[in-house]
Amino acid sequence: MKYKHLFIDLDRTLYDFDKSTHDTFVELFEKFGLNDRKIPFDRFFELYKKNNVELWAQYREGKVTKKFLNVHRFDITLNAFGIHDRAFAGRFASDYLLNSPLKKALFPNVPEVLKYLWEKYTLHIITNGFDEVQKVKMEANDLNMYFTTITTSEEAQAKKPNKIIFELALKKANAKAEESLMVGDDIDVDVLGARNMGMDQVYCNYDKIAHNSDITFEIFQFSDLEKIL
Repeated sequence: MKYKHLFIDLDRTLYDFDKSTHDTFVELFEKFGLNDRKIPFDRFFELYKKNNVELWAQYREGKVTKKFLNVHRFDITLNAFGIHDRAFAGRFASDYLLNSPLKKALFPNVPEVLKYLWEKYTLHIITNGFDEVQKVKMEANDLNMYFTTITTSEEAQAKKPNKIIFELALKKANAKAEESLMVGDDIDVDVLGARNMGMDQVYCNYDKIAHNSDITFEIFQFSDLEKIL
């Protein structure tokens, strides 16, 4: 067997981050009275996602802090709809961070496939998420039983695709790159990061996005892992 260790991303690979976020926003819109202010939910949510992606890119590059990211993504979205109140944005952000990770939002067949993989390989999580959020998310979705180690970008003080986080994950797992396989949904972050470490990769292309990248394996649903492993 070539692989002994599987390193798996969490958000958008195992966990439907977009569904979790959407469901949490529905609740927060009601709690914070945004429905009463006639703010259109769909437009607000789409703008938030755009702002969030841009700020996360800045966070990965070390241009903004975690604290700034957490509040500012809400603040600039609320500003676009006439709410200029950073304290209000801070309360919205705090409730989001508290409630979103509690959502049960695994992609189809994830528990069954993890059980299959766990019986054959040693499994590890490697994620760019925040420590406290990812740990709550994993506990709420009954994932801890499958994974031997969890490495976050906050712990590593470096974010995928930086080699530092991969080096820490391999060290914690007592694993070698050549006997390890990275499974993730992002070509730039997961696939290229693993390739630069000498690890084989699985690209979870759930949205069937066209690309020209050279990848070891490509799957279109998580259960496809059983066909290649």
